[in-house]
Amino acid sequence: MSLNRNEKAAVVTDVSAQAARSQTLALAEYRGLTVENLNKLRVDARAKGVYLHVLKNTLARRAVAGTPFEVAQGVMVGPLIYGFSEDAVAAAKVISDFARVNDKLVIKGGAYAGKALSVEGVKALAAIPSRDVLIAQVAGLLKSPIQRFAGVLAALAEKRGAAVVAEAVADAPAQASAEAPAEASAETAAEATAEAPADAPAVDAPGAAPAAA
Repeated sequence: MSLNRNEKAAVVTDVSAQAARSQTLALAEYRGLTVENLNKLRVDARAKGVYLHVLKNTLARRAVAGTPFEVAQGVMVGPLIYGFSEDAVAAAKVISDFARVNDKLVIKGGAYAGKALSVEGVKALAAIPSRDVLIAQVAGLLKSPIQRFAGVLAALAEKRGAAVVAEAVADAPAQASAEAPAEASAETAAEATAEAPADAPAVDAPGAAPAAA
């Protein structure tokens, strides 16, 4: 059904507002997808905080003009479903996961951080852990020896982006570090004692009498 001018303006306003608060856009062609499967996709998207809508491409192009998602205009062709998400991964993951089990949904591309994403780019973004999963991973690392924590955190930073990892560290439960195994501290103290030079001067405890000359 054709939209009148006011309805088109409302769609553009709605999509523009969503684009303004989103990090990622993923696009897929839904030609041949049954209504039942399309509804399943919408339910999944809603549960994961993804704004998912079938849009007229002309209205979508107008809505993203002047935004970081403008770079995806080149793939806005054919019957498309648009997925926007505030989370950097969610939109790409919802569409990629569904396309993997239903070949009627065909990924066309997308955009993230002002850069256009190819089909492979959308799939690669979808493979990155979500923010919640990343926070859980960092919280778990806080319970590990510091050397392991530093090494794995560096790997996460390279894969996900230092800014996102830093945010995850800040959001990780503070009590995680307090739950570090007691034996880790004992082991560290034992190693420090073992490595001290044999002729190192003894340090008197506070308040103890000085050793006799």
